[in-house]
Amino acid sequence: MDAIHAAGLWTGLCILLLLVLSGLTSASRRRHKVSIGDGGKAEVIAAGRAFGNAAEYMPIALIALALMTFSGFQVWTIHAVGGSFFLGRILHAWGMFVTREGKPPAVQRMAGMLLTYVPLLGAAGALIWCFASSF
Repeated sequence: MDAIHAAGLWTGLCILLLLVLSGLTSASRRRHKVSIGDGGKAEVIAAGRAFGNAAEYMPIALIALALMTFSGFQVWTIHAVGGSFFLGRILHAWGMFVTREGKPPAVQRMAGMLLTYVPLLGAAGALIWCFASSF
């Protein structure tokens, strides 16, 4: 599998995860009879933020994967960044659904954020290194 296929795999999986989180948000709104917004319901707020947080972080991660691919990074680096980021997004969403109001964040949520930040930081460093080494 070459790098473009690896990036395509993680992009496709991220898209599916985003659709699942969107569906869970819609289902939560229906269950609580909330047409717009969150209705102040903790479950709807959590579902909406799980989706929103993923939607906020995914574009930059997927752009980074594409740039790494086109910059000639090896397949394993694409899998390392894409796989850890994807796992982080799953863990974060899971943590959002199990965190209870007034309680500290669930360990899944904290692990998910760590597995979001680390691959993004790694991708940033790799892309900056790629630029700096071109001189």
